[in-house]
Amino acid sequence: QVHLVESGGGSVKSGGSLLLACESSEYTYRRHCMAWFRQAPGNEREGIAFIDREGELDYADSVKGRFTISQDNTKNTLFLQMNNLNMEDTAIYYCAAGSRRYSSGGRLHTTCSLPLDAEVFGSWGPGTQVTVSP
Repeated sequence: QVHLVESGGGSVKSGGSLLLACESSEYTYRRHCMAWFRQAPGNEREGIAFIDREGELDYADSVKGRFTISQDNTKNTLFLQMNNLNMEDTAIYYCAAGSRRYSSGGRLHTTCSLPLDAEVFGSWGPGTQVTVSP
């Protein structure tokens, strides 16, 4: 199982920025789909961004144009640059690692595709809190 640890969360005013990082065990990015999820109180876990082994990436509509996912393979670190934050972005943010494909209903599906399905990601970090105030 991949070991993941997030950092960079904190409190920021609306319109501000934060950079989240997720350190992982060696060779992770060569074999997995990497993604960022978030969960606000009372809400389901929401997949907001992914990047795959080839560098293909995409974002949920809720963060597109404001958040940027990237990775530094030499340091095995995943990043999420968050700009123009608003109060609706307040949540615990998690990074997750999954296999490239998963089987469901007798078919193979691509893990790195929207909407992201949290149930098919096997490795999770403990999360980091992001709080946006007015």
